[in-house]
Amino acid sequence: MLHPRAKIMLAFALPAMVIGALSSLILVAVMLLAGALQTLLWQHIPSTLHINTQSASWTLFMLTLTGLGVGALIKYMPGHAGPDPASESLVGAPVPLNALPGLALALMLGLAGGVSLGPEYPITVINIALAAAAGRRLLPQVPTTDWVILAASGTIGALFGTPVAAALIFSQTLGGDKDVPLWDRLFAPLVAAGTGAVTTDQFFVPDFSLNIAPYNTTELVDLFSGSVVVLIAIALGMIGVWIFPHLHRMFNGIRNPMLKLSIGGFVLGLLALIGGEITLFKGLDEMKQLAGSNQMFGISSMLAITLTKLAALVVAAACGFRGGRIFPAVFVGVSLGLMLHQYAPNVPAAVTVSCAVMGMVLVVTRDGWLSLFMAAAVVPGLKLLPLLCIVMLPAWLLLAGRPLMLVSKYLPARRNQGGSESDLKK
Repeated sequence: MLHPRAKIMLAFALPAMVIGALSSLILVAVMLLAGALQTLLWQHIPSTLHINTQSASWTLFMLTLTGLGVGALIKYMPGHAGPDPASESLVGAPVPLNALPGLALALMLGLAGGVSLGPEYPITVINIALAAAAGRRLLPQVPTTDWVILAASGTIGALFGTPVAAALIFSQTLGGDKDVPLWDRLFAPLVAAGTGAVTTDQFFVPDFSLNIAPYNTTELVDLFSGSVVVLIAIALGMIGVWIFPHLHRMFNGIRNPMLKLSIGGFVLGLLALIGGEITLFKGLDEMKQLAGSNQMFGISSMLAITLTKLAALVVAAACGFRGGRIFPAVFVGVSLGLMLHQYAPNVPAAVTVSCAVMGMVLVVTRDGWLSLFMAAAVVPGLKLLPLLCIVMLPAWLLLAGRPLMLVSKYLPARRNQGGSESDLKK
């Protein structure tokens, strides 16, 4: 009763469900452990010792200590706690299994200690490595690439609470074979992403949406305003992109990872003193706090928060902390969008925030679908989608051929002049 293509898809359904569920459970376990460690470090220990966590000395101490701990893991753990995220995209080849314990510990310590990076890159690396190793052992006839795609899909679905992001991302990479329909190739990744999202929802619901007035009526002037906002976000983000390889080269001049990460942590502490505690951590909870107390911050304070968080993202990624750049980039976009709304209150906050998020994520990921998804996730509303699709076009033109927030593994950083991600790895 089933076509041979349907039988192939059905054969991958069960492995995809298993990989999606396990990818989600690994994410949930890491996030719960990191949250418990964060509570211990920032609440229980200071309360027991009667320490004011708002003090400059405690912030500097905690970030420096976090850097020292992550540096020790990189130096002494097998596999150096995984590859340097500064030279890796979100989805890559499997890493050796011996690097995974150190990578997981480095991620949890960084998240708990207040480093301005998200969990997406290390979690994806861990899940891809485990799925590929299990796949090679149990079904060696299946190409490793298939296990990579399923693990990445399950992880993306778990991270964002929906399979939509995975479908959008992999529709670009799986659309080359015209003999097989795209949805045939997306079937197993969607099963993995959907299972990952449903599994995560049993423990907590990843919610990026902000309490912002909905956008109910499309105005032509908002197309112009949104284009201006997304171009401002891109210009600001590209400053970080151009600084990134130089800062990475400077930090990499320090051979001892414990010293390098301690210095990086101390710099992050100094930045937190400027922007406040709201600029610490991965940014998901903090951006909701920022949106909920927007009226408490003036334009100058919002500008300081935006620039500080962007600087913290660049420093944390450049000095070698294990984490992803999407979550803090979304925070920077939210902060910038709220600031621009204060500056021009006639422009709806839904437009300024969604366009700023889209521009900043475009700079960091250079992925149009993911950027559009994140903007729509932060400020939900069908009326916004046509506007976002249109204002993305000038943004994409501006970014064409520009360098990525990555450093080459094979060429000196000063020769990294941009182009596509594949160009960087040639």
